[in-house]
Amino acid sequence: MDLVVVGAAIISDGRLLGAQRAEPPHLAGGWELPGGKVDPGESDEEALVRECHEELGVEVRLGRRIGGDWPLGEHALLRVWTAEILAGEPAALEHLALRWLGPRELYDVDWLPSDRPVVELLAAQGIG
Repeated sequence: MDLVVVGAAIISDGRLLGAQRAEPPHLAGGWELPGGKVDPGESDEEALVRECHEELGVEVRLGRRIGGDWPLGEHALLRVWTAEILAGEPAALEHLALRWLGPRELYDVDWLPSDRPVVELLAAQGIG
């Protein structure tokens, strides 16, 4: 089984939350959707809710799945859901920075190659 990584397209007031990676060194400084690895025994959705709490200090409700399985190299895949914040204010607990990006700002940050197709799809759908 491939490694499954989950990501949250957190949208508020027509803006998408981007998170700047702190590590590992080869990804540091790049921008991504918040999320992380699915642990054994966890559903994708449970993992994403947990990761948003750990990384951002927020409680989220997941919405619809975006696309299918997005490849992350040869042995991993990314699954993304839209999400809304139910409680808390996002804080960069594990990232260098967070930024809310409106439709005209989506490409003001350097998205990681794995996340760029998801952002492009969201932009095409008028979300973010």
